[in-house]
Amino acid sequence: MIDAIIAALVGIGAGIGGTVVYSRTQVTNSKTKAEQALAKAQEKASEIVLKAKDEAIELENERRKELKKIENRLVERETTLDKKLDELDKRAEKLRNQEDEVEKLKDEIREVRKRQQEKLEKIAKLSKADATTKLMEMTERDIKNDLLGLVSKLQKDAMDDAEERAQLIILTAMERMSSEVTAERTVTAIKLTDEEMKGRIIGKEGRNIQSLQRATGVDILVDDTPGMIVLSSFDPVRRQVARLAMEMLMKDGRIHPGRIEEVVAKAQKQIEKEVKQAGEDAAREVGVTGIPREMLQLLGELKFRTSYGQNVLMHSTEMAHIAGMIAEEIGADVRTAKIATLLHDVGKAVSHKIEGKHHHIGAEMARKYGMKDNVVHAIEAHHDDVEATTPEALVVRVVDALSAARPGARNISAENFGERMRDLENIATSFKGIDKAYAISAGREVRVIVKPESVDDLNAIKLARDIATKIESTMQYPGTIKVNVIRETRAVEFAK
Repeated sequence: MIDAIIAALVGIGAGIGGTVVYSRTQVTNSKTKAEQALAKAQEKASEIVLKAKDEAIELENERRKELKKIENRLVERETTLDKKLDELDKRAEKLRNQEDEVEKLKDEIREVRKRQQEKLEKIAKLSKADATTKLMEMTERDIKNDLLGLVSKLQKDAMDDAEERAQLIILTAMERMSSEVTAERTVTAIKLTDEEMKGRIIGKEGRNIQSLQRATGVDILVDDTPGMIVLSSFDPVRRQVARLAMEMLMKDGRIHPGRIEEVVAKAQKQIEKEVKQAGEDAAREVGVTGIPREMLQLLGELKFRTSYGQNVLMHSTEMAHIAGMIAEEIGADVRTAKIATLLHDVGKAVSHKIEGKHHHIGAEMARKYGMKDNVVHAIEAHHDDVEATTPEALVVRVVDALSAARPGARNISAENFGERMRDLENIATSFKGIDKAYAISAGREVRVIVKPESVDDLNAIKLARDIATKIESTMQYPGTIKVNVIRETRAVEFAK
């Protein structure tokens, strides 16, 4: 048993010893392999480093070669630029020399011309200024007749074409438009039913008639015409209120101060309603909409206002119809032309309340109530103190003159007519070179006879234009006035 144990122990010891010996042998072998692998890796790394160094050296050589090439090109360019700069310097020097030579030549030419001019002046016995004046006079004489003929031809052609076109348009519009003629005066007559009514209107100690005059602001004349009462006032609206109030009182029969005030207030309201209706009716008749209510109110007041005896509302309505036709013919804005024409005289409705010319007042009112600028301009420019810059403004100006100048449209007294004729003749004779001047054709034409030795044909054209301009700036007249300047030379001899 003991022997067996000992044998087992010896076997275990021998096994352990063999295992140790084997392990040491394996370790030795692994170290050897590792050293061999490390040596190989070091050798390979050395090869890679050497190769990289060779490549770096090769790249450095190539870069140096490229830099050398660039340096050589820069040197060549610098050399080329130096050559070009030298050439430019040479050219500049040459040009400076040439400029000096040119300046010398100019001085020589000036000197030669001066000597020639002195010789010519000595030969012709004329200075340069005198020769220039003489040459201009000769040239003017040579071309004067041609220029005169050209001016006359151009004026004639333009006037023929313009007149023909304008006459055709205006005549077409007038043929399509018909309007009644209304004459208004500053008095209104009311027929009395009987003589007793006159006494009741006068009242005890004149109380009734005085109350009427205070309430209406109208002069009441009861003794001028038998069986009639005459209402006199320059304000047609007041006169209309008084007429309506008087008729209502005569119809009612109760006439006393308290009743008079009540009836006059009622008449005023009725006239205000009639004014509003008149404005709306006029706009409806013309065919325009969108006019502000305030402007229609002013337009309606024109029903009771007159200009030279012509009813202003009827005049405006007539104008609006004609303006629409003319605007359509010439391609202008028909709506703008109609509205501006219808409202062109609204300033007359308040001209007794606001200072200024009625067309400026009307334009300001239109601007105040938000009307368009082209309508405002056409209203403001329908007289000559504001230049018309739109076709619609020109249409308003034309139809205003057309409506005012037609036969029977306005009442002008013989005294005013004669004064206007004298003014036309005096304006014409105020110019130099006028022999005689006559206003003919009811003031539609001024015939001016000039002195032929003082005024030539070219100046006659200028004289006609100057006279027309002065007439436009100093006189007020409907329509147009023709200025006819006549220059006539007669040679008379008698055979004996």
